[in-house]
Amino acid sequence: MNHYLLTYHIAPDYLERRGEFRAEHLQLAWQAVGRGELVLGGAVEDPLDTAMLLFAGEGPDVAEAFANADPYVTNGLVERWTVRRWVTVVGEGASMPVRP
Repeated sequence: MNHYLLTYHIAPDYLERRGEFRAEHLQLAWQAVGRGELVLGGAVEDPLDTAMLLFAGEGPDVAEAFANADPYVTNGLVERWTVRRWVTVVGEGASMPVRP
C-alpha cells in the first residue's frame, strides 16, 4: 500500500466561507475513512493557508477523485491542490519500512 499526500492551498477567505460547505466536506472525508482510503486530514496553522490529507492506496487516483468531488475545491475555498506520493519508511503502516 502506497501513501499519497493531497495538499490544499487555501484561499484567503477560507475561514469566512467554510461554514457553508464544512458538513458536506466532512461527510466526504469520513466516507473516505470508512472505505480505508483517507488516513488523516486537517489544516496546517500559523498561518492557516494549507491543508493536508493522507491517503493510502495503489495509486493517486483516490486522492485526486476526492479533491475533484470536495466542495471546498468546487466552491473555490481551495485555490489549487496537488497529489504526491509520500514514500513512508518509518512507523506503523509504512509503505516501504527501513530498519537499521
